[in-house]
This record gives sequence, structure tokens and C-alpha cells, in this order.
Amino acid sequence: MAYKAFDLTGKVALITGGNGGIGLGMAKAIAEASGDVCIWGTNEAKNAAALEELKPFGTKVSALTCNVGDQQEVKDSFAETLSTFGRVDGCFANAGVTSDGRSFLDIDDPEWQRVMGVNMDGAFYTLQEAARHMAERGKAGDPGGRLVGTASLAAISGAARNEHYAATKGGLISMMNAIAVEFAGKGITANSILPGWIETAMTEPMFNWSKFSDNVKPRIPTGRWGNPDDFGGIAVYIMSNASSYHTGDTFLIDGGYFLF
Repeated sequence: MAYKAFDLTGKVALITGGNGGIGLGMAKAIAEASGDVCIWGTNEAKNAAALEELKPFGTKVSALTCNVGDQQEVKDSFAETLSTFGRVDGCFANAGVTSDGRSFLDIDDPEWQRVMGVNMDGAFYTLQEAARHMAERGKAGDPGGRLVGTASLAAISGAARNEHYAATKGGLISMMNAIAVEFAGKGITANSILPGWIETAMTEPMFNWSKFSDNVKPRIPTGRWGNPDDFGGIAVYIMSNASSYHTGDTFLIDGGYFLF
């Protein structure tokens, strides 16, 4: 018999950037654990394809087109999510963009704002709406909730040519820790997930660069790149009742890369 605390029946997860990569890996696991899922993404075709992958699990699923860097779009999309599902029990601020590889000396303001707008501002807008909803629901006698930020190994290691990306991910961890302390008394947890080198569309150019892959992959103790399915277990755990006393943590999922 499966551990009952991991049964997500009746719970609703919102996952930004949920139409591919790590976000979709988490969405699939939550749906498989009987949770309902709403994904937000900016690509309508990817949203539609992701829904087709989620439908076989038999739970309620939906996809919205939303640019999380636009606060009004976030507000409107969150309201639509509530209209469709009635509640949000877990919010995964997972949407993100990466560096274009330029030197720190060449990062201009448009490039800085591009990365900051999605990775930092977008996470703030999304998590704020979710926290407000969860706090208001608690006042009505239905307390609790899960807030999650997808950070990166870059937040705690030196990532050359990724200074602005690293800054957003380090800032996200600090924000999640502060949220954890502020909302713990309301039964709302807040945690960060730190992926290592994961095979996604975002990392494909690097993984196809032999100079990079030949040097980095041998340093991963597990001997392989990560994949989106590696994030399913942590997503289900966080969404579940089993994690109700677990807050303010950083879940490093990197195959042991940072240790080695």
C-alpha cells in the first residue's frame, strides 16, 4: 500500500514554466500522484503539448499563457487559475531564462533586465499572489500551502558569464527563506529547489558543446546528466502532507556535483 500522505487527491499545484523541462517533470509526477495541475507558459504550442502529456493521468489539468515578468498578467492568470480550480495548494515559481553567455564586462542593462524580469520579478509576482491567496484562505478556516522557488546550483557556486543569472537565483533563495519565516505560523511552507546540470531545452546548447560536456560530465558522481523526471519526487513530497513541518530548506538535486 502506498504511503497515504503522498496521495495528492484534492490538491492543486500551479507551476510556472510548467510546459517543459523541470516544470513539466514536476507537473507529471504531481498528476500521477492524483493532484490537479495548472501550468503557465509563454508558448501556446508547448502548453498544448504539455497538456497532452498530463491528461492520461486522469486529474484536472489546465494551461495558461502568461509572461510572469508582467505583474498584471500574473494577477489575471492567477485569478483565472482560481476560477478554474477554486484553490491553489502549491505554487512552484519555476519559470526562468538563462544567460546568453556574455562576459560580466559586457552585460548591459537590457540583458540584465531581461534575466531579472523573469527570474526575480516573475518569481516575486507569482509567489506574492499565491501567498496572498493562501493567507486569505487560512483566515477562512482553510490554512496551509506550499511555496516553491526553482533556484540553481549557480546560486551557490561560481558561474562564470552567468553573474546576472546567479544573482537572481541567489536572491530567490533569500526570498524563499524570508517567506518561510513570515508565513510559517499560517501553515505555509516555503522552500527552494536547486537543480544541477539537467538535460532540458535550456541546457541543450551547452551539452552539445563537447568541450563543456567532456569536462563537466565526469565530475558528476552519478555519472549522468539529470533529467526532468528527477524532480518528480521532490515535487510530490513538497505538495504532500508529509512536508508540513519542512520549510526554509534548499533541496540540491545535482547528482552529487557540488560535493565533488
